[in-house]
Amino acid sequence: MIASLPMYDRPENRAAHDALWALIRDGLRARGVAAPDALDRETDYMEGWGRPDLVLGQICNLPWRARFRDRVTVIAASDYGLPGAGPGEYYSYMIARADDPAPGDRFALNDPLSNSGWDFAQEWSRATGVPLRPVMITGSHAASLRAVADGRADLACIDAITFRALERWDEATQRVRILGRTAAGPGMTFITARGNDPAPFREAIAAAVAALPPSEAGLLGLRAIVELPPSAYERPLPGSPDVTAR
Repeated sequence: MIASLPMYDRPENRAAHDALWALIRDGLRARGVAAPDALDRETDYMEGWGRPDLVLGQICNLPWRARFRDRVTVIAASDYGLPGAGPGEYYSYMIARADDPAPGDRFALNDPLSNSGWDFAQEWSRATGVPLRPVMITGSHAASLRAVADGRADLACIDAITFRALERWDEATQRVRILGRTAAGPGMTFITARGNDPAPFREAIAAAVAALPPSEAGLLGLRAIVELPPSAYERPLPGSPDVTAR
């Protein structure tokens, strides 16, 4: 069996994620749900989402819609208390280089299956009329932000939770500016394997978030979990970017 919380896990907050998992794990066991001792940081998250022995994972909305809706059980969305977002929602920031007054259309994309980096970006482009021309797939939001900061791309769309962490730990944020924010959608969603009852998971996660010591809670920024209606997750699938990874 496997448990993984990969989406906002960084070296700087690894211990806080471990503390959160320890509380969730003990809460699950107290409710009769078997849970591994430690988080798995070796298995690729896409592989982990598809495993039949998945105890707990996190998934963003686009890969859930595109590949995993019939393969996992949704538990609840994460709520990070973002200003301007509803309970259990998040959004992304469109960024440009700080000293670039008129950014071009070269767009750095973290992953074609990223809700925050690609789906939100296309919606923002349609709403604002600002064109996006994907020129690279970077592999992460941090790498996309650095591509803009270094002048290798003009624009990138960065998950607001990730941006908040990068502001704390990555000097590259000082070399970019926020052009605007995207519309909001369901926050990073806790999932378990298909067929599992989500109720004890919701109870255990909610209790763990409430019990997390202030030092760890401050590092993670996770305030609560929210059970959103199924309709909140339904969005049209975006088109694929015409770009070659490099």
